[in-house]
Amino acid sequence: MRNRRTDRRRRGASLMEFAVIAPVVLIMVIGLIVMGFGIFRHHEVASLAREGARWASVHGGQYTQENSPPSQNLPFTTADDVYQKAILPKAVSLDSARLNVQVTWDDAMEMPTYLDYTRNPPAWKTNIVTVTVTYQWIPEALLGGMTLSSTAKMPVTY
Repeated sequence: MRNRRTDRRRRGASLMEFAVIAPVVLIMVIGLIVMGFGIFRHHEVASLAREGARWASVHGGQYTQENSPPSQNLPFTTADDVYQKAILPKAVSLDSARLNVQVTWDDAMEMPTYLDYTRNPPAWKTNIVTVTVTYQWIPEALLGGMTLSSTAKMPVTY
């Protein structure tokens, strides 16, 4: 037989348990969603670095001068060219004001493979381009900012 007195004391226990557990579960779910956005942004930054390095490797060095009409006399491919033509069009979900790109070639004046006379004896060297993309990410939950960065290196090949 049940004691009615005990049933009355436990009547609001489920509501109290929910009131204690619900905020914890809600914070964990929001945290997982924000972490998912962060991982997505980091993957996008890494993809932009790879795409920038790929574009710079096939358009770097003397490519512009060799493949443009002599009347134009275009300069060498620059870091701004890589940013404008390869990275910016693919950075659709990132704020371009917080996106920073740094591009360096071993020697922008040289061919993809060249004879390096600085060594003794001279040796063949492959020209390598390095693209570093950094992004200042401010999480959607405004928990403070963090810098996402990725670097890609590729040999110049054209």
